[in-house]
Amino acid sequence: MKIHVLEQTQRLAISTEEAWAFFSSPRNLDEITPPELGFKIRSCLSDKMHEGQIITYKVKVFPAVWVDWVTEIKAVEEGRCFIDEQRFGPYAFWHHRHVFEPGSGGVVMTDLIHYGLPFQPFGEMAHGLVVRPKLERIFGFRREILAKRFGEW
Repeated sequence: MKIHVLEQTQRLAISTEEAWAFFSSPRNLDEITPPELGFKIRSCLSDKMHEGQIITYKVKVFPAVWVDWVTEIKAVEEGRCFIDEQRFGPYAFWHHRHVFEPGSGGVVMTDLIHYGLPFQPFGEMAHGLVVRPKLERIFGFRREILAKRFGEW
């Protein structure tokens, strides 16, 4: 399986503490996810993120095609970073590291995603045509929403 990488950095005009408060709550994912994904949290027993936390979602991967997505919070460095990993869902492999670092005008937020696709070799053929563009749209939407909500520097 080939592992792909998507990295995005954004400078938000808020403190590291404000960024952490927003991003460490799974309940805020809905706000920063494009509406066409129909993103719905199915279960999240705690609003405070912690290692070992399991969060289940429903997401639309194609029109009228819904899948369950189960993630586990694998690591948390309070106020600095956290990692979520897919346990079940649309990817064969998903590892997402969120990092928050103080900067001169606010916080530097970096998303580093390593992902692999199922259904090889067809998954790999779909990567450039469908999967990568869709991920870039999702994270582009997120970038726009965060810039409007918090401002950038």
